[in-house]
Amino acid sequence: MQENVYCRLANVIDNMPADADGGRVFDDSYVKILRTLLTERQAEICALVPKRYVAGKEIAEAMKVPLEEISEDLNKSAMRGVLYVATVDGEDMFKLANWAPGIMEHCMLAPEYDFDIKVVAEAFHEQSDPSIMLPMMASFDKAKGSLRAIPIKRSIKAETKTVSHEELETYLNQSDIYSVADCACRKCESMLGNPCEHPYKDICIQIGAEAEYYIRTGRARRVSREEVEAILLKAEELGLVHEVFNNEGINHSTFICNCCGCSCGVLRREKWFRTPDFSRSNFVAEVNPENCVACGACTETCSMNAIRLGNEFCNVEDQVAKLTHHPADSNWTLDDMDADHRVHKMVGSKGTSPCKTKCPAHISVQGYIRKAAQGKYDEALKVIKRENPFPAVCGRVCPHGCEDECTRARVDEAVAIDDIKKFIADKELQAEHRFIPEIKAHYEEKVAVIGAGPAGMTAAYYLAAEGYPVTVFERNVAPGGMLKFGIPSFRLEKDIIDAEIDVLRQLGVEFKCGVDVGEDVTIAELREQGYKAFYVAIGAQNGRKLKVEGEELAGVKSGIDFLRSVNLGDLAEIEGDTVVVGGGNVALDVARAALRLGNRNVQMFCLESENEMNASADEKEESLEEGIVINNGWGPKRILGENGRVTGVEFMRCVSVFNEEGRFAPKYDEQDTMIVPCSNVYAAIGQSVDWGRLLADTKADTNGAPFVKVADITYQTGEEDIFAGGDCAIGPKFVIDAIATGKAGAVTIHRYLRGYGLTSRRERDYYAFNKDTSDYSGYDKMVRQRPRHADVKEAVGTMSDTRATFTEEQLKKEAQRCLGCGVAVVDPYMCIGCGLCATKCEFEGVKLKKVYDATPSETPESFVSDMMTYMGERAARIAAKEGGEGKATHSDVDISSYVSM
Repeated sequence: MQENVYCRLANVIDNMPADADGGRVFDDSYVKILRTLLTERQAEICALVPKRYVAGKEIAEAMKVPLEEISEDLNKSAMRGVLYVATVDGEDMFKLANWAPGIMEHCMLAPEYDFDIKVVAEAFHEQSDPSIMLPMMASFDKAKGSLRAIPIKRSIKAETKTVSHEELETYLNQSDIYSVADCACRKCESMLGNPCEHPYKDICIQIGAEAEYYIRTGRARRVSREEVEAILLKAEELGLVHEVFNNEGINHSTFICNCCGCSCGVLRREKWFRTPDFSRSNFVAEVNPENCVACGACTETCSMNAIRLGNEFCNVEDQVAKLTHHPADSNWTLDDMDADHRVHKMVGSKGTSPCKTKCPAHISVQGYIRKAAQGKYDEALKVIKRENPFPAVCGRVCPHGCEDECTRARVDEAVAIDDIKKFIADKELQAEHRFIPEIKAHYEEKVAVIGAGPAGMTAAYYLAAEGYPVTVFERNVAPGGMLKFGIPSFRLEKDIIDAEIDVLRQLGVEFKCGVDVGEDVTIAELREQGYKAFYVAIGAQNGRKLKVEGEELAGVKSGIDFLRSVNLGDLAEIEGDTVVVGGGNVALDVARAALRLGNRNVQMFCLESENEMNASADEKEESLEEGIVINNGWGPKRILGENGRVTGVEFMRCVSVFNEEGRFAPKYDEQDTMIVPCSNVYAAIGQSVDWGRLLADTKADTNGAPFVKVADITYQTGEEDIFAGGDCAIGPKFVIDAIATGKAGAVTIHRYLRGYGLTSRRERDYYAFNKDTSDYSGYDKMVRQRPRHADVKEAVGTMSDTRATFTEEQLKKEAQRCLGCGVAVVDPYMCIGCGLCATKCEFEGVKLKKVYDATPSETPESFVSDMMTYMGERAARIAAKEGGEGKATHSDVDISSYVSM
């Protein structure tokens, strides 16, 4: 028997004569798979099986051998996926697989691999070769490809009529026999080390005879109609596109696949090759700018990069990639491909709203302001908590860089974003109004969060909402971290923190306080207790030393230690004049706290000039109003003392803080000095991390730096199951920065525990539109609302927060000032009309509009003829454009593998 029996079988599967010229060759990937799956005898037998069910005895008669002699080979070939098998009236019937990719899918889903599955997986992946697939993918008309997206019904505009082939129910009604199997495409990519963010287990649906075959061969499990509908709904929640086989005749499909654009063969190639006609539906997403708030939910779920965040100040046409030619009438080449197709693109070419861009957590500012303006405060809170579980905290302590970038400032003043957020969040302080997210699933893997500051608690919040049992280990006596022990009450009342922490407890998060991980229990011991992942967020809880003479004197303390003592109630009063060294927010907090503890002569000294100070403008303004004296351009030379106690500080003039590269490298004029008498010196010049033995015996490493080394995007350390965030990973920043790392860490841990790709579609590259190119003269000026503040005398006389919250009337007036800069923008060419974007929109901002009226081929036979007709017409159009005569032949494009007979 000659070795080319496999080539002959491959030709038959391709609907060609077994010995056809120009057929499959021995090293072809399809042939390679057949060689892996079948013996030569089995290949010879399969080549005699037609693509319609026939009894085993008929095949035996064709071979002129007894059925018993080939029965085992027939069943083995069916188990391997080359043949289908079904039982009719007690007799086994067999037919040859319709197409080679289908055989590869069958192999990937085999219940056990008694063959080299890696060979199959690699060959499956090889089918993306653009030199082979690009011409074929470009040669299909709308609704004429082998798969077709089915739009989600609730995403379609209410007034739009659909026909049977556009509805999932049509395909579910073909049979009452259903099964569910893994997704072969995503399983293949996962096997090859390229997992994406989407699950592959129990997600694709088989119907009728296909279901019977899958169940019989152990590839799938039988499910009810109700279970199928639940699986389809779950697929929509996961952002997966419903697709049916489009080459089996109109209104008929043996499969409902749930596909993604990152791993699934057809969608991934469509995005890569920019050939969406291959499986597009008759619908395209359409954005209603009046409702859209550019929250990004639609963009995050789109598999085709077809909907991105844009802005209201540029024409929509200018924000969509120009399609200079179309595969319907142009030769489609490698130059037409999207080399960055695997990159998830959030923002269009002209940029989007500056508030969302500037926020480290990329909160939908427009979204919650719009909901607040409508009086829908619970929905506004839900929008915020998509990215930030501590809005009441941030409404009080956030540096609100979003306001610094607000477009409204080009008209009059920036929108009071933080005050709006504070009003919304304060509703949640009452237990009956709290937003508790729905827990998505219930997983068994336990997660340990080490550190109960904003980063750790954010990670715990989102992991608990995802469905994991989470335990937070905290060294302090109570959770809260620097929120509770580092920020004074006049900026953040402790009951505010406790109310938002209580939401975590309602989600099932367990707090174990007074536990020093590394000393009381090790990470290794926690692994033995069943913890499968760790998120380290211990903050930067120690103050940095001044490293000058006299720092050991009594009365000299770090600002962090001072604030901790104040917050614990250990320090209620201080005497004597106070000097605070530092120019950031912590230094301001220290100075203002000292003022409230009875010390009315408080001075701050910092290296930076007034414009260089790394402090919030509003807190600096409040500090000056309260009487804090800020001395810019001075650094400590030494601390003076008598009898072991501080008596003053000698300062020297700082002539520059940063070098030409912008790095911290202060220079001093040591001859220009002054002595400031004082009784207390608090150093707030930075923070450091106390690692203790936390990372001992792990591969998580600081590499000699103060902070643990983590990977970009994922926050994974050198130890596979240890992740880190917040100040101990990124250095001391603001609360909102820590929150952003906590959310990112939770996403990574979920993917890690589920075996998904850690980086797939994690890009969130936001950038704002150019405000200088827009005209704001048409907007009426509106006064910015300001909440009532206590007078200075009242404020400095208490440690309580005297800043009021907006009244409801103020809230509504201020919310109306938002210009609504951002808007989602659809690329109608790349949109395949699946409708996922509309299911994620909470504002009725996007719906599907019917723009085509294409109809699938009536029968499998007409699928082939329709394809050939279109190829001929396309060739003629291309030739006409090029000034020649068009003529299409079968050899122009190899379509055989996509033909089902």
